[in-house]
Amino acid sequence: MSGQQPSDEPTGSSEPSNERDSIDGSPANSRGRHLLVDALRRQRLGLLMGMGAALGWTAFRVTVPRLIQLGIDRGIRGTDPLWRWSLFIAIAGMFSGIFLGLRRYTAFRNARRVEARTRDRLFAHIQRLHIAYHDVTATGELMSRANTDLQQFQNVVTMVPITTGNALIVVAVAVVMLLTDPVLALLALIGLPLVNLLGKKFSEKLHPAVLAVQKESAELAGVVEETVAGMRVVKGFGAEGVQAEKLVTEADDVYRESIRVSRIRARYLPGIELVPNVGLVIVLAYGGQLVIDDQLTIGQLVGFNLYVLMLIQPLRMLGMVVAQWQRAIAAGDRIAEVLDTAPVIVDPSHPTALPEATRTSPVGRIEFNHVHFGYAGGSGPPVLTDFHLTINAGESVAIVGPTGCGKSTVARLAPRFYDVDDGSILLDGIDLRELERRELRRAISLVFEDTFLFSGTIRENIAFADPDASMDDVRQAATLAGARDFIEDFELGFDTQLGERGLSLSGGQRQRISIARSLLANPRVLILDDATSAVDPTKEHEIRDAMQEVMAKRTTIVIAHRAATISLADRVVVLDEGRIVAEGTHSDLLATNERYREILAASDAGESDDTPVPAGAS
Repeated sequence: MSGQQPSDEPTGSSEPSNERDSIDGSPANSRGRHLLVDALRRQRLGLLMGMGAALGWTAFRVTVPRLIQLGIDRGIRGTDPLWRWSLFIAIAGMFSGIFLGLRRYTAFRNARRVEARTRDRLFAHIQRLHIAYHDVTATGELMSRANTDLQQFQNVVTMVPITTGNALIVVAVAVVMLLTDPVLALLALIGLPLVNLLGKKFSEKLHPAVLAVQKESAELAGVVEETVAGMRVVKGFGAEGVQAEKLVTEADDVYRESIRVSRIRARYLPGIELVPNVGLVIVLAYGGQLVIDDQLTIGQLVGFNLYVLMLIQPLRMLGMVVAQWQRAIAAGDRIAEVLDTAPVIVDPSHPTALPEATRTSPVGRIEFNHVHFGYAGGSGPPVLTDFHLTINAGESVAIVGPTGCGKSTVARLAPRFYDVDDGSILLDGIDLRELERRELRRAISLVFEDTFLFSGTIRENIAFADPDASMDDVRQAATLAGARDFIEDFELGFDTQLGERGLSLSGGQRQRISIARSLLANPRVLILDDATSAVDPTKEHEIRDAMQEVMAKRTTIVIAHRAATISLADRVVVLDEGRIVAEGTHSDLLATNERYREILAASDAGESDDTPVPAGAS
């Protein structure tokens, strides 16, 4: 895949409509065919070059048996010098080899270009798709479509010039044989209609079987991806056996469907390969008698046999071509299924720009106006009901509540990961749906509870939103997040390489780098979704001290359970069952609101070292 930054929309303009028109509106069983044909059409110049090379290869290859025939009849049995015909044969063979090399080079070059173009298009579309799509789609499934299925595209494009050469060989050989001896040619080619019939039946049986193999392979990849990504959980629960059983089940499914494909191939391919050999037997029997009767020269018989032998490989390849074409169509169906999924969260046709900050008009005011929201497109149970909250520019607000009350949902609605079912959310007086997503998500930065760092250096992770950021800006962001000290303790400092997901660091270190990443983006609104949950109390105190200045100048939404973190906010909002039930300062609510005290007490109990250990746990 291309090395684009992960986002909901790739850099550049949106996908051209003519690309989508090639698959949208097509029946389900032809979407893959349309996608494949469209990919071939876009590579038509390269394909024409490949077919030209195939034509040159065919011309010289078909010439060789004719030269051998003339060499026997005129050089061995006639008066012509034998070396002359040997030289002609060598020259024809040399040029046949040159064109064969050109054909293969153009074939693989075309295939790689189609593969790269389709992968870039698929990757860009996957990034463009809304968060709700990724909530329900397995990572392994998408990886399978972006790798295994695209490999099928590459294979079929590779075979276009090769198949063209084989088809030209069949046509050219048939013409030469008919001109030499029509009766003998018809006897040699008598099996071609049967080969065509077998190929058609083979195609009909193979397509659904291949599609099933690719589906089961994707599910197998999903199990492997989940197991590797969750290896610490698997080992922590001693669940290696459970995952192994899942893998065995999926592997058995792949094996079962693959054997089904093998049976189909074993049923049809022997017949497709046998029929051309029947022609060789007929030529030897009938043609030999013609030589005995002086109706055919020995050179012509040898040439005829060479032409029949030349037919066997192209006709044998027919089964492979049919199978590969069916695999590519099946893969295209799966790729088209992703490309046909329209993003739910889209930019407006005429986006509104956010106002610039002035001395008298600071920016960062965010308003939740009677918001109603439920997941699954509103068909699920309501999470927020008539949620109404205004946060002024520069104000910090902590949202507190029991588990499942909708706190994190508020954090995900603000950057428009989801659209509200009813009501509206305004940023500096503009509805989020009127803003371009890229501008909105530069203005609202979210630090998740579950931190995700990319493989690369610490500096690259902090400067993720702005790879061209200066080192001074990176250091400042790390300082504000309380991360600079431990980073500079590493031997390579900010150039320290992080492993996958940053798991070589502690949870608190990962969260502080994540906070620094958000601060470097310099957002109008900073959302901390329980971002200090994995930080020990001492380091949390350092982060709070460092961030007080940042929070004083920037609108901040803090979702937290710890009283020490909540107390940083100018105002506290208590959320329960999707509704605001109380708001005020931390000290006022602590003194006057029983529900608030219960929530804090439950949070403290959950974090206490004295929490009872369940029976049987170790």
